[in-house]
Parts: sequence; structure tokens; C-alpha cells
Amino acid sequence: MAAISAATNWHPISPPLNFVDTPASELFACNVFSTNEMKTRLPKQVYKSLMKTIKSGEKLDPTIADAVASAMKDWAISKGATHYAHVFYPLTGLTAEKHDSFLAPDGEGGAMTEFSGAQLIQGEPDGSSFPSGGIRATFEARGYTIWDVTSPAYILENPNGTTLCIPTAFVSWTGEALDKKTPVLRSMQALNQQAQRILKLFGQTDGAFVASTAGPEQEYFLVDRHFYFSRPDLFTCGRSLFGAKPPKGQEFEDHYFGAIPERVLAFMLETERELYKLGVPIKTRHNEVAPGQYEIAPVFESANLATDHQQLIMITLKRVAEKYGMACLTHEKPFAGINGSGKHVNWSLGSSSQGNLLDPGATPHSNAQFLVFCAAVIRAVHKYQGLLRAVVASAGNDHRLGANEAPPAIISIFLGDQLTDVFEQIKKGGAKASLSKGMLTVGVDVLPPLPKDAGDRNRTSPFAFTGNRFEFRAVGANQSIAGPLVAMNTIVCESLDWCATKLEKATGGDASKLNAAVQSLLSEIITESEKIIFNGDGYSKEWHEEAAKRGLLNLKTAADSLPVLGEKPIHELFTKYNVLSERELHSRLHIYLEQYVKTVHTEAAQTLEMARTLIFPAAIRYQNELASTCANLKLVGYEFDTDTLDKITELVKCLQDSIGTLDKTLSHGGGSLDAEVTHYCEDVLPAMAGVRKYADELEGWVADDLWPLPTYQEMLFIK
Repeated sequence: MAAISAATNWHPISPPLNFVDTPASELFACNVFSTNEMKTRLPKQVYKSLMKTIKSGEKLDPTIADAVASAMKDWAISKGATHYAHVFYPLTGLTAEKHDSFLAPDGEGGAMTEFSGAQLIQGEPDGSSFPSGGIRATFEARGYTIWDVTSPAYILENPNGTTLCIPTAFVSWTGEALDKKTPVLRSMQALNQQAQRILKLFGQTDGAFVASTAGPEQEYFLVDRHFYFSRPDLFTCGRSLFGAKPPKGQEFEDHYFGAIPERVLAFMLETERELYKLGVPIKTRHNEVAPGQYEIAPVFESANLATDHQQLIMITLKRVAEKYGMACLTHEKPFAGINGSGKHVNWSLGSSSQGNLLDPGATPHSNAQFLVFCAAVIRAVHKYQGLLRAVVASAGNDHRLGANEAPPAIISIFLGDQLTDVFEQIKKGGAKASLSKGMLTVGVDVLPPLPKDAGDRNRTSPFAFTGNRFEFRAVGANQSIAGPLVAMNTIVCESLDWCATKLEKATGGDASKLNAAVQSLLSEIITESEKIIFNGDGYSKEWHEEAAKRGLLNLKTAADSLPVLGEKPIHELFTKYNVLSERELHSRLHIYLEQYVKTVHTEAAQTLEMARTLIFPAAIRYQNELASTCANLKLVGYEFDTDTLDKITELVKCLQDSIGTLDKTLSHGGGSLDAEVTHYCEDVLPAMAGVRKYADELEGWVADDLWPLPTYQEMLFIK
């Protein structure tokens, strides 16, 4: 009751923000060392050199570092900064930062500010204190952060000051990637090289860098902090390990796109304001399907920058939520029985001169360049479906994938009616037309006719074409998008390489042979890869049966899918394009398997603690109250029906037994990492579910004043 009272009586701890005097357009990127800032503050030649690296992917000239560092320091100090931080992204999937002061003794009893090019380019955090998968032992501590010029520095504000944040890569002393950023940059470089070969065949030789782009949609839940800290499972594990289904959930479908609660909207507005300052192009906000669930989405950016901004989005969501007395949950499945949260990654590729290379135009059947790039993606997804499943695998996402809220674990591609028809024509000998978009009228004179898309969308597809991009819907809300982007960039790189080699051989440099070569290539790809295309209901039992007949993989759990990273074809893929060495890839597999075990172990230990110290004692107290009531009534001559007492006694016994089973299962001895993963997946998780089953049933019987945990009804609906 205290938590409910505190939640319902919440009031702002600071005055409202002023959105009038400083419009959002003036705020945008005001805390970013942007291209405009560089142009203003840097010598002309230094600026030009820097732009060649940022826009064209040319090698960075290290001789300009001192000039950039000096200008960056002056700008940061003008913004109130006293420290700078190399920000990096270790294999925890989180953000890390090492802060150093600009101040240094001047030798005369005072201090001066300094920031050299060497300090800008290189930092040295501990390389053995982050997960390394065996690359760094405890005594091998040296690691380096390396300035990433393609992701701009920014100012992070705090009530007591500001810090200059410099996005960096993080590598070991031996040069191996210990982070998420380095493989993203490598994969983008490799993708550009192969995309240029395709463009050259079509006469596009300007060399403008072809970058992958991403626009990730972030789903999340908000819970009042009083409820959050009353639930050990939420603040320890990020998800509720117990909780009975509330009388009302999402079955009325009344939350999706509904009116945003005032407190939540205030939080969203401030979150967006802070992200605007950091140059994050936030576009969309709305209520999601589940009660208490929301979404924030930016527009497209270069994949590397989008990855960095995605990390900033998650950090900012959590920070601002605290100010409004709420906790932001990005776990994939914080509440059972309602929708979980994904991070739909909209992916494409393009250049400054060519624009979006996955834009089909008005007549996709005659857009040969688009069809080659699109077909390359189809081939890549078909050939590497297991890899795409593996890079979204986690203990959290296992609870989400396959339910009626997220795509199934079976990877397939949705193309829509228009593209499916085009590729069917190609398969039969050549595409002659495209389905028209047409106009939509609804029979109301005051409503204007609307341009109608040539095909519907499909939210049950894990990899769907949505007009000018592919949407990878299987990514989990709590994941860094780096892993999925590395996979998509690299598999499409390999596919473009294959396509370019085929076309180059078929044409022999003769442009007049290109059309016939493209027709043959597209026909071959669609014939070999059409089994990956599915436009129907991915949730249906029939699709699962059909997918099995097609020979598609159905890797239902992280334990099933993560081992794909250890397969020889995956090693060959990443090493061929210098994205990940075999040692780097093996280290990631080891880390992800280890994280799975640690995650489930923590959840199981928390389940035991809560069941023993909170739920079982509450049930015993209620059992005692019922028993005392029955005994007292019998003493005064009343026969009292003991059905409720009997039910509680039965459930208490079952709960006690299930706790014992989980305890015994959890104390299972060690073994190989693979064996541990299997054990936690096949034995520990079912044992946890057994404890929850009886605890949740008891929640529906035990007196409300005795129940020790905030309920789903309270957490999801009290805002």
C-alpha cells in the first residue's frame, strides 16, 4: 500500500522545462562537435582532410590530430567541460567510459588545460577487466581505446558539470577487437568495397562511400520506482520472475497508440530534448501494445553512428526516467503474458551520390541495379539464416521470440506482393511489369483519396522488406544493434562479392551483355533462395510445418542457436572479409554462452531467494490465519468449510517441493561451458517455471495485505 500511495501521489521534483524560448531546432546537436563546429574551428586543410575520412572512408591523417584536439578542447571548455572521456562499447553490450581531466599542474603552483592529439587518438583502459573470451588473461591488462572520427564527439551534461565524450574503438594490446564498434566499422568497410564492384558494372564510378544505414525502433516499459525497488527480481534481473495474470491485460487492445499518460509524456519530452542536444534524430514516440509499454524511434543514420546513438538512447531513457520517479525496463520480456519488447532494426545501404540502393522506384521490374542489390540480400539471408538467428540470441530474447508479439525463431523474408510478383516473373524468364500502387478511397467525401502501397506489411516476419529497406524484427530490446549490423553487413558483403564475380565473368567488361547477365543472375538467386521467402502468417502452426518441409532452420533457444557462431562456414565468412578473426569470433561465442549461463543462474538464484524469503512466508502466514480461524470456530461449535485451507496447504506443499527441486537443479556441478548452457536451458529454466507456477497460483489466494510483492495490475496500470 505504501508503494501504491507513493506512486499515485508522485509530483515533479523540478519545474517544467521551457520549450518556448529555445525551440527544438536550435537545440538539435548543440552539444555535438559537429561538421559545422569543425568547419568553424579547424584550419581549412585540417577540416578537408578530416572530411575525406568521415565521408569517403579514407585513411585518417594522424598529423592533424593535434589541431583537432586543440579545437575540440576549446569547444568543450566553452561548454563547461573539465574532463574528457573515451567512450567505448565492450562485449558486455553496455557503454563504458574512462574520464580524464583537462587540467594539469603548470609547475608554478597553478594549473593549465591541455589535450593533445595523442590523448585524443589513444586511451588506455584495462583490457582484462571486460569480457574477452580468453583474448586477455587477468595479468594481460593492457588495452587501447582508439578515436573513431566517424562518430562525432559530444558533451554530456550533469547538474554539476559537463564532460567531453569521444566515441572510440576498444582493442587489446595485440590489436584484437574487444568491443562492438570495431567489427561494425570493419564490416562497413568490407560492404563498401563489394558494393562498389556492383555499381561499377552499372556505370557508377564516382566512388562515393556506400554505407549501411540503420534506424532502430526501441521498445521499453516504464514502472514506478517504488514498485521497482519493491521487486528484487526487477532491479536484479530486469524482469519479473513471479506475477499472476491480472484481471485485465492487453486483451482490449486499448493501449496501442492510445493517449500517452501525462507523467509519461513529460518524461518522453525531456528524453527527446536531451537526445536532440546530442544530435540523435528522434522521430517517433507512442504507446506500444502492452500496458506500460512505449516506443521511441530515430530516423536513418550511418550504421556506426546509429549504433552509438542507440546506446545513448538507452542510457538517456534510464536517466530521465529516474527524474520522473520511474524505472525504464529494456528487458525483452519483463512481464509474462503480455507483449515483450524488441528493437526492430531497419537496415539499408546507400551513398551520397546514389541515394538508397534498396529504393525500388516506381517501376522495380525495370530497376536492374535495385534488383541486384535486393536479390543479394535475399541470397544472403537464405545462406546465413542460422547466423542471423544466432546474433539475436540471448536468455532474454528466448522469452520473446515465437510468441504472438514477435517473429518466430525461424528466419524468413517478407517481400510483399509487388516484389514477390517481380521475382516470380524473373524466375519465369523476365519481368515485364510491376503491380501498381493505386489509390485508396474510403467512401467519405470529406476524406481525400490516398496513395496506396502495392502490398501490405507483415509484422510476423523476422526480416521484412518495408518499401526501401529491410526490417530485422527479431533483435531484442536489451541488445546492442552492433552484432546484428555486423552480421547483416558481412553476409550482404559476401553476397555482393558473389554477384559481382558472376556478372564480371559473364560480361567480360562488355556493358551490352549486362542485362542478360543480370537476368541470369537474378533467376539463379530466386530459384535457389525462394524457400526463404514467406509472405504469410509467421505465427501459424502451418508455417512451422511448411518451414520444416522447406528445410529452414528452427533454432528455438539461445542454446540451440549460439553454437552457429562456432561453425566453419561462419569463421570463413568473417575472416575472408577481415571483419572478425577466428580468435575474435571464438571469443564472442565464449562470452555469449557464458553470459547466457550467468543470466539464467542469477535469475534462478533470485527465484529461490524470493520464493523462500517472501512468497513462502506470506503463504504460511495466511495458512496460519485460516487454520486459526477454523480452530476457533470449531471451539465455539461452528463447522467451518476448510476448502480454502486445504487448497492453500496443497499449494504451500507444492511450492516447497518445487523450491527444493530448483535448489537441487541449481547446485548441479560444473562441466564444459556447452554442457552448462544445455543444463541451464533444459533443467534450470523448467525448474524455475515450476516454482513460479505455484507462487503465481498462491498470489490469487493469499490475502492482499499479506502478499509481499507489487502485482502486475499495480505495476502495469498505475502511472
